Amino acid sequence: MLGVHVPTSARSILSPDARREHLDRLAAATAEQPLDVLVVGGGVTGAGAAFDAATRGLSVGLVEAGDLAHGTSSRSSKLMHGGLRYLQMLDFKLVAEALRERDLLITHTAPHLVKPIEFVFPFFKKVVDRAFIGSGVALYDAMQSVGRKRAVPFHRHLMHDKMLDVFPALDGDKIVGALEYWDAQVDDARFTMMLARSAAQHDAAIATYTEVIDYLHEGDRVIGVRVRERESGRELDVHARTTILAGGVWTQEQQELAGAETGLEVLASKGIHITVAKDRIPAVPDTGIITQTEKSVLFIIPWDEYWIIGTTDTPWTGDVAHPAATSDDIDYVIEHANAVLSSDLSREDVIGVYAGLRPLLQPVSKGEKKSSSTKVSREHTVMAVEPGLSAIAGGKYTTYRVMAEDVVDFAIRDEFSGRPSLTTTIPVIGAQGYSDLLADRTGIARRYGFDEVRTDRLLRRYGSLLSDVLALIDADESLGRPLAAAPRYLRAEALYAAQAEGAVHLSDILTRRMRLDYEVRDRGAETAAEVAELVAPVLGWDDARTAREVETYRAFITARLAGEATHDDAAAQAAATQAPEVPAGH
Repeated sequence: MLGVHVPTSARSILSPDARREHLDRLAAATAEQPLDVLVVGGGVTGAGAAFDAATRGLSVGLVEAGDLAHGTSSRSSKLMHGGLRYLQMLDFKLVAEALRERDLLITHTAPHLVKPIEFVFPFFKKVVDRAFIGSGVALYDAMQSVGRKRAVPFHRHLMHDKMLDVFPALDGDKIVGALEYWDAQVDDARFTMMLARSAAQHDAAIATYTEVIDYLHEGDRVIGVRVRERESGRELDVHARTTILAGGVWTQEQQELAGAETGLEVLASKGIHITVAKDRIPAVPDTGIITQTEKSVLFIIPWDEYWIIGTTDTPWTGDVAHPAATSDDIDYVIEHANAVLSSDLSREDVIGVYAGLRPLLQPVSKGEKKSSSTKVSREHTVMAVEPGLSAIAGGKYTTYRVMAEDVVDFAIRDEFSGRPSLTTTIPVIGAQGYSDLLADRTGIARRYGFDEVRTDRLLRRYGSLLSDVLALIDADESLGRPLAAAPRYLRAEALYAAQAEGAVHLSDILTRRMRLDYEVRDRGAETAAEVAELVAPVLGWDDARTAREVETYRAFITARLAGEATHDDAAAQAAATQAPEVPAGH
């Protein structure tokens, strides 16, 4: 089935050479020949906006101060879901929209990255819970069936004994029954990176580690940005007809930098997750748990050979660039997981921890009420914070595509109103041809000596782009070996991250292209040297730079672990920021 390898379109490859070329293209966007659209922010909404605008045939640039998905978009619960809890808030429109988007991702636009997953919702009160939760999930299911073919099965009620057959680790003494329903999960960081590559495939210029240091004005109109490329210190002006701010929890900081007198008000709420080994919680494969806590929702989510457990929901008033988990956060998650499990988890079971910030949009934006400059809904808000500068905030990961479409529609409404969004029909890169590789999974496993688990894992990470990874192994069979201290990943995957996936630093590979900072007990520290040596020739590192990348990553992990031993946010952040994620001066 693989046949002769046909490499992915060169435009989608985010290599070091491509990064330089993309930066040159941004620098070439002058006042006389500006970009049509410039996006500030490389999270899922920003990458989605760049993809949306580029597929309309517009000239597009995206700048991001760190790595793709460096913030919130790599620290979520890894779910593409309708938001069952929003039904309690009577937010039917948001749920219906999210369910439509989830199903579109599963069936068409990203079937390689978004996977259906089964959840069990336990009942503690036989009559009340079965009636209340059951009616909510029945409505949830009904909303998925309106006007389209279902992407996931219907829910079903589970009596006590059947519940324990499906999820044996539940506490059968406390829990009297359950409801089983379906949603979907996603590797959030990889999804965002694939969106950015999809935008690049349609000629968008993508520049990471390129921070906005000023906004360019002509009168009161924003006509672009001044950026500093953090690797070289190079500064350049990037002109654009319209600029989109997709800054998430950095939104207000960027609005102030632009000198905007009005804008969106965004508060940050911290959510943390822990990971534990799969064998600590017996269950039917690909089945998780959802239940409510007094502060948030508890998810116990199957994640490859692990469980992801979370989350918390607490105000964060510190530096939004450095959210940190405390010891108390970790204990809170363990305590609430143990409330539904028959065998208690302990701190010794925790393999990894990650913390992220939800950007919570405030209902009133500094008195701005004019319908001509603001589009407000309970889902998300798009606003002209200055002429030429549109901002978007709110929403949820699952509805990123709708958010991207809305903000691009809003930003180009005067100059390019006749170019509608195409992203309901154009798939994310890796989807085209995925079904062919999926049909040949047995042949792939046989040819490369992979077991079924590794083959499926690779297909889910890369989709049809797996052909590019396998081509590396064809050229050098040593790349088909697993990493010594992280055997779930192949050496070829590390190299491919540097060659094609936009990685600039070692931490980009270990924490976002792979997920070693929460999938192995040493958080990737032991793997750092092997990966750095593999990618150094591609990224142009000499021995000193290679050693510095390894030392920096290990110190970064040590600092994070120190933060996880503290008991309040300020102390956790102070500890975690003792070591930067990337080498000083880069």
